[in-house]
Amino acid sequence: MDNRVLADPGTPAFQVKKYPFYLLNRLVGRYNIVIEARLRAIGIDIPYWRVLMILGEASPRGVRDIADAAVIPLSTMTRIIQRMTSAGLVSVAPSAEDARVTEVSLTPAGEAKLAEARQATAPVYARVVSGLSAREFDTLITLLDRLHANLEDGD
Repeated sequence: MDNRVLADPGTPAFQVKKYPFYLLNRLVGRYNIVIEARLRAIGIDIPYWRVLMILGEASPRGVRDIADAAVIPLSTMTRIIQRMTSAGLVSVAPSAEDARVTEVSLTPAGEAKLAEARQATAPVYARVVSGLSAREFDTLITLLDRLHANLEDGD
């Protein structure tokens, strides 16, 4: 039988283990449990890790941009940034182009913590993707992007 039918919650044939969103949620939940222990060992949590990784890609960035990239509500992200500022991991300043935008940058302590976080989480990533060929990995990314685009198109 076509797995798309088995994954369709609108059919009597529905099977949760064929439902991609169950599988994705299960994967992300397990991944977060595994990396959370590693991150706590270096003194940060998953939201801090997300911010560090996002700023490690491009810094400075606006708080809203970071919230969107981290998939965290803006009000929650504002509180996370405030705590990270108090901890000396990031600094904030008004944008030179638009004073209404608060830009966030990594501090030297934040860069050091990012390096620690990368070292702590890299082995987990390596374990998760082990056995996937480059082509399979590319296909995975393409399919996940397509599913996301399908949701965006439906709004």
